[in-house]
Amino acid sequence: MHVSVLGAGTMGHGIAQVSAMAGHEVTMRDIEDEYVQNGLDAIERNLQGGVDRDKVTPTEMSETLERISGTTSLEAAVTGADLVVEAVPEDMDLKQDTVSEVESLVGDDTIIASNTSSLSVTEIMSALDDPGRGIGLHFFNPVHIMALVEVVVAEQTDTDTLEFATEYVEGIDKTVVEVGDSPGFASSRLGVALGVEAMRMVQEGVASPRDIDASMELGYNHPMGPVELGDVVGLDVRLGILEYLREELGERFRPPQILKRKVRAGKLGKKTGEGFYVWEDGEIVGVSEDVMSR
Repeated sequence: MHVSVLGAGTMGHGIAQVSAMAGHEVTMRDIEDEYVQNGLDAIERNLQGGVDRDKVTPTEMSETLERISGTTSLEAAVTGADLVVEAVPEDMDLKQDTVSEVESLVGDDTIIASNTSSLSVTEIMSALDDPGRGIGLHFFNPVHIMALVEVVVAEQTDTDTLEFATEYVEGIDKTVVEVGDSPGFASSRLGVALGVEAMRMVQEGVASPRDIDASMELGYNHPMGPVELGDVVGLDVRLGILEYLREELGERFRPPQILKRKVRAGKLGKKTGEGFYVWEDGEIVGVSEDVMSR
């Protein structure tokens, strides 16, 4: 089928890649040509990495790339789409405006999904004339590696939409976890709770970021520690989710001051080269000095 992905960033290009690898024709859209090209380049790098590790054949790589096109035109991206997945920034007004505009450009049978990690899918899809076609598809980073997709059932989601979304996720070789539309769903709520406590521990001088991460990686078999994960996700994203969950669920999700200071300083993690760790070429090369000084 034809899958349209709105957003060529970390999540968007990952969703485009796994959809194309499963045989779907994919159009990936972003607001600037540069962003689109960056997303296409990232997909090619991911696939080449798979070839280098004998996880993907050269033929699979070339066929996947042939199925993906990029555009800055929303109309071109969604025309004829069976499924539209928005992966725009975590802003309620932006997401509502996006899905509403999409609905005006697609057919009655097109399913509209949101990749939000914490915002209310029910509220996002309330912007649709037919909210029954709306659903949440919460992918995990990196999309081409992580096996889980949370299928978030909004209050308005109809049975056919849920069935379609479940079949799509299973068809791209991911595991479905069906959750209700509660703030933070299941994964973000639990993951953020662990991450915010880890940041508080750094703030209080309980242990270093490296030792906190090692304790969870070695003691609980987590593939990545909570401090490093925050850097990978983006500390600005973490802060936005925490503020939303605090408003919805209470003070236990209050963002720590160390996180607020990082975001104010523009130290957002891996994408800016520094967060709790210092990053070069996508790898950790040290711990941030303002953390070490605590």
